[in-house]
Amino acid sequence: MILGVPWHELLWLVVAILFGGIVSGLLAGMFGIGGGSVIVPVLFEVFHVFGVPDDVRMQLCLGTSIAIVIPTTIRSYLTHRAKGFAIPGIVRQWALPSVVGVACASAIAAFAPATLMTILFVLIATLIALKLLFGGSRWNIGHELPGRIPMMLYGFGIGLGGSLMGVTGGAISTIVLTLYGKPIHNAVATSSGVAVPICIAGAIGFMLAGLPHQAQLPPLSLGFVSLIGVVVVAPVASFMAPYGAHLSHRLSRRTLEIAFGAFLELVALRFLVGVVYG
Repeated sequence: MILGVPWHELLWLVVAILFGGIVSGLLAGMFGIGGGSVIVPVLFEVFHVFGVPDDVRMQLCLGTSIAIVIPTTIRSYLTHRAKGFAIPGIVRQWALPSVVGVACASAIAAFAPATLMTILFVLIATLIALKLLFGGSRWNIGHELPGRIPMMLYGFGIGLGGSLMGVTGGAISTIVLTLYGKPIHNAVATSSGVAVPICIAGAIGFMLAGLPHQAQLPPLSLGFVSLIGVVVVAPVASFMAPYGAHLSHRLSRRTLEIAFGAFLELVALRFLVGVVYG
């Protein structure tokens, strides 16, 4: 027994965490999403084994996930930008409103039931996946990005929705850009940059939001961020991010869309099963 957990079960948890870090780093580079959609399910199981109460477990997963992907998103964006795929100006335009959205998400996390946050995760991930798998250009709403006010509203929604999903908004910003006809490779590269201010603000927000619940959280947690989780997973995910970025530029547009859409559907299904069957 180690920390109250049988050693063989702890070994499988370590393997799952390392695997989650590797895959999340690759996905961060490939899709500009930060990789939280992999880390959240892994952490959900890990924190369950360690007895984290259900009413704070999802919030702890989301906060820890966002903190983990800070170095991952930075490395991913730098790799994409070096290849010249990031769309100039959009990261700067969305930075402030997305941070405001993150602040609102952190306030929601402090009071919302865990089930509500899980349902939001499922709904957003499913909509994104359907667009990628079946929507194609038929779902596009324009060929040029809109004006200043709509772009600010998009930035706010990206920060809000991304923080509630624990995926730093990269998936949502990718969809927004593709809805306006931007090639997915450029959308992914730009989204990785948008994710940087979101995950920094999100980590701070979830830390503050979790302070009133500190007694329910495991040791070495700072609010809704597990410092142990960050230390274990972040280096692995950050190391793999540039490899994912290089891989994304080798895939065709449609292959990249199908791969991302299918992955999000699987993640959404896993959480939906958890909501229905507890």
